Amino acid sequence: MNFQNYMKIEFLSKSQNESFARVVVASFVSQLDPTIEELADIKTAVSEAVTNAIIHGYDNSNEKIVIECKINGNNIEIIIEDFGNGIEDIELARQPLYTSKPELERSGMGFTVMETFMDEVFIKSEKNKGTKIEMRKRIRIRAKENEE
Repeated sequence: MNFQNYMKIEFLSKSQNESFARVVVASFVSQLDPTIEELADIKTAVSEAVTNAIIHGYDNSNEKIVIECKINGNNIEIIIEDFGNGIEDIELARQPLYTSKPELERSGMGFTVMETFMDEVFIKSEKNKGTKIEMRKRIRIRAKENEE
């Protein structure tokens, strides 16, 4: 294990828990002293990944979502995993505006948003076994203000 700090949580795939996930990850990341913009980017990416797990992974049933966060230096790695439906075609799912649930009026921008706000996004999925999304972001080190 090559990291300086680590946390792991699991919770039910209820839509109310999406905001909980955002807050928990933001609280953990805050030790890196991110800018407000960096923190907002991370919270948005986490929100998209958790929402995808709830809506697409589990079809709104109450199942387990796991989030792990690892800090190494000024890098954060966030892993969000469900054990649901899986993604049949990852490359298709990554296309902007694609949604497997058009009847729900979904925008189809989840992966595009994650890829825009994070430095790296990796998706592993297996049909009927679930999806694991790994997102990484480097937090800029800010210059210390003069103490005079």
